[in-house]
Amino acid sequence: MVITQKAGLRRKASGGRYHPLKGKKKCHIGRKSSETKIGETKIKNIRTKGGGLKTRILSTDQVNIADPKTKKITKTKIINVLECAANRNFARRNIMVKGTIVETKLGKAKITSRPGQQGTVNAILIE
Repeated sequence: MVITQKAGLRRKASGGRYHPLKGKKKCHIGRKSSETKIGETKIKNIRTKGGGLKTRILSTDQVNIADPKTKKITKTKIINVLECAANRNFARRNIMVKGTIVETKLGKAKITSRPGQQGTVNAILIE
């Protein structure tokens, strides 16, 4: 089945249906989420509307960590996903999204970038 992002209500307040006047269009196309996991780095480029490119990370084990005390950025390895505010099942499946807390060699870090949209995993050190 095709994934679309077409806006609009499908039901009235009374519970009746709105019958759509228009069908699906290519401009309303949507895609499955990338679900970035821990593992060997795999990257996929996707063409967007208007001819732009999005870089999706499908899996990675590297993270750029900013330390607020020393004001330095270092690249380090991800050990484990501890918790995820978006969905608790993501932590069990080791899926990384924005706001996920990961365990690294430097300590706990909170991801501040969107790995499925921006193509990098940036985080800020918590402790």
